[in-house]
Amino acid sequence: MIPLRDSTRSQHFPLVTVILIALNLFIFLQQSLSTPLQMEYMILHYGFTPALLTERVEALSLLGFLYPPLLTATFLHGSWFHVISNMLFLWIFGDNIEDRLGHFRFLLFYLISGIAANLIYYLTAINSPIPLVGASGAIAGILGAYFITFPKAKITTLIFVFIFVTIRKIPATFFLFFWFVIQIFNGILNAGTTGSSVAWWAHIGGFIVGLLLMPLLKKKNRYTYT
Repeated sequence: MIPLRDSTRSQHFPLVTVILIALNLFIFLQQSLSTPLQMEYMILHYGFTPALLTERVEALSLLGFLYPPLLTATFLHGSWFHVISNMLFLWIFGDNIEDRLGHFRFLLFYLISGIAANLIYYLTAINSPIPLVGASGAIAGILGAYFITFPKAKITTLIFVFIFVTIRKIPATFFLFFWFVIQIFNGILNAGTTGSSVAWWAHIGGFIVGLLLMPLLKKKNRYTYT
């Protein structure tokens, strides 16, 4: 299922959402234009490698968690499909969460969700030498926040059933619950392995963090549903 748009109307221009999308696309464009050696440098130095964090924790105790790649990794991506799919979800769901939180608190929410998602992934792969990149954990936090904030919303969705393609409006709660179940299924299926190219537990962790963090930050507002 691919979301196309949602029914929740924002009352304010989603400035931070637009900036985040532009920044992610700009950074990936720079990645794409770099040489293989430059790309490798960026991934190794700014991507989040769990094994390197483990070394820092063992050497510096809790100070090891002051590790910039926990944040910088959320602004790197592995392919055009990766970045475009993430930005699609950010565009559809992020504007409404920004509308509810306000610009500054939304940015704080986004960054905390991304870092927390990476830390939760870390707990499942503490010795992995494979760098993690992508905004998926932060965006998963937005999905968790949307799930509890806009239960009456509808998501216009592109649905593939074998060779058939259709577009349907489905409840946001169903869409997001189905998405979350898929993450859990794949997370359990790939538990204990390092061969998966998707950090399922970062998605799961980000979603849960969004669920828990949103009630602490949200402010009252009114929305129109169509």
